[in-house]
Amino acid sequence: MDRRTVLRGMVAMSGGLALGACGTSSPLGSGTGGSTRMSGGRVSVRWLGGGVAELATPDYKQIAYADAWFWSNAGWTRFNVPKAAEYASKEAFAQYVRGKNPDAVFVLLTHDHGDHAGDYMDALKALVDAGVPVMSTGQSDLMRAPTGLVPDFQKAGLTPAKVVVNGGAGMNFGGTSRHGAMTARLVPATHSTLHGFPAAGFMLDIGGMRVYISGDTDLFSEMKTLGERYQPNLALVCVGDGPFTMGPEEAARACQWLGVQHAIPVHYAHNPAVKGVEAGEEFRKAMAQIAPSVKVTVMKPGETQVISI
Repeated sequence: MDRRTVLRGMVAMSGGLALGACGTSSPLGSGTGGSTRMSGGRVSVRWLGGGVAELATPDYKQIAYADAWFWSNAGWTRFNVPKAAEYASKEAFAQYVRGKNPDAVFVLLTHDHGDHAGDYMDALKALVDAGVPVMSTGQSDLMRAPTGLVPDFQKAGLTPAKVVVNGGAGMNFGGTSRHGAMTARLVPATHSTLHGFPAAGFMLDIGGMRVYISGDTDLFSEMKTLGERYQPNLALVCVGDGPFTMGPEEAARACQWLGVQHAIPVHYAHNPAVKGVEAGEEFRKAMAQIAPSVKVTVMKPGETQVISI
């Protein structure tokens, strides 16, 4: 056998080994979110109206906020529920969070519409001034571009590099942000924005479970890939329908595609353009038909539920 024949054989063998390795690859590593579903976690979830929620470990040492529309939030009215005193003003909010004595507070901004970002700057400033260990994250260009939120940070007296993770850069799709014992990954959402930068959702690791935070979005096929890649346990999913987001049936389909074990409907009954208080039960019924194994918790603004997996 001549030298050329031997070399051809070696190349063919190495190619076969490489293909074999691809075909029998190990589960995705931690850099991509991992393909093994988390288990044994517990997270306290408090719905604050609209698409906004407070998530925390049961001891409240790690606290995350899905968006920041607090004292301006109109999502309590249609439920005839008085707004909780700790969310009635920025001063009360800062005192409440500081009183929990958290190790880390993470504010996740999905996009820049008023019903998600209406109190964002004031909330960050109030927490910083109160000495709370707070950091924020969101889509990179929104966070750091001069045509994004930089002027608003400056107007509020905030330095992005000190309150936004990754040195003020936030993150992009496929990227990761960490604060305290929490990890957030940015995932796509199909929605509009004011500044023209992409809307987003999050995969948040907190309390030993992974939470999908939809932000505002329609149903889109990549949710199947997100489910395979990140294996979320719990979904906080928008169900408001109307001109701007998916409704209860599409949200139930999204949860099926994501493969979650538990789902909480949000982003409804906070303005005339979305469904009213009935949307929560409509989502529960749709889920029972589309993915009956998924547990659904329907809440009123201000309520807290501890979710275990």
